[in-house]
Amino acid sequence: MKKVIPSASSNGASEREDRTRPAYRFSGHETFPFRYSWLPKAVAELTTDAELFSDDERAMVRLGVGKNMVKAIRFWVQTAGIAAPDQKGLIITDFGRELLSETGGHDPYLEDIQTLWLIHWKIASNAAEPLFAWEFLLNRWQRADIVRSEVLSTFIQETVRMEKQLSEVTLAQHFDTFLHTYIPTRSAKGEVREENLDSPLVELDLIRKIGEKRSGDGGRLEAVYAFNREAKSSISPELFIYCINDYWRTRIDSEETLSIRDITVKTGSVGQLFKLPEADMSLVKSRSITVGSFICQMRRQCTQKS
Repeated sequence: MKKVIPSASSNGASEREDRTRPAYRFSGHETFPFRYSWLPKAVAELTTDAELFSDDERAMVRLGVGKNMVKAIRFWVQTAGIAAPDQKGLIITDFGRELLSETGGHDPYLEDIQTLWLIHWKIASNAAEPLFAWEFLLNRWQRADIVRSEVLSTFIQETVRMEKQLSEVTLAQHFDTFLHTYIPTRSAKGEVREENLDSPLVELDLIRKIGEKRSGDGGRLEAVYAFNREAKSSISPELFIYCINDYWRTRIDSEETLSIRDITVKTGSVGQLFKLPEADMSLVKSRSITVGSFICQMRRQCTQKS
């Protein structure tokens, strides 16, 4: 039987907080990190059939996967900003078309690591309906390492605080999906299983296994992970500026200026979601006038056109 985490008692303050809290998502991925072929294949099919996901059986045949994976693909194609709901079903967004279209898309087969960083950004930066594990671990996890039992204990405390009725199983599956989006799955013997190298975001090397340690509940060994906070030379200046502008537009659109703190440490910032080291961020400081002027000019041009 699944253990359900009890709710904290409600009061006026918690009700006010709930109205301002994002609509966190804990499921929908069916415990599958997205795979290399999923987004390109979904774009190819949705281009001619917006109602693809309205019939699971038809989608299973067209996509060549099982029913749960159909649900997972539908989830990830929306979470990555590649498609959006429409009266007819799901339609390819401008972003999805420009990135993955077979006719004129920048990178229809996910061959450019810039594309992978951009998809990571889209998944991790959703401010309205964030994936809880992504939002919490990328922005609010303060410990140097990541250990499954410690993360789940913190998740439980946090969901109780938010008065969410969620089982420990749901939280564990959600964390595992997050982890294996960035870490390859291993077999019981510890070797990497080729068929399980499912998520292209593993290539980002954003999370690394750094060792093992004994847990507090019986002394069993647990893997210890950590965010890679080294310089990210694979993030181009153009991608960096795009993400800063996207953050500005979606998080603090009413502000006329961006501070270095906005870019480096605030929730949803480039520094947080890409886990950039302080040395990289010092480069931002030295170039902040140029970057800021460029983005301000771009935003003014967009405003004038609209």
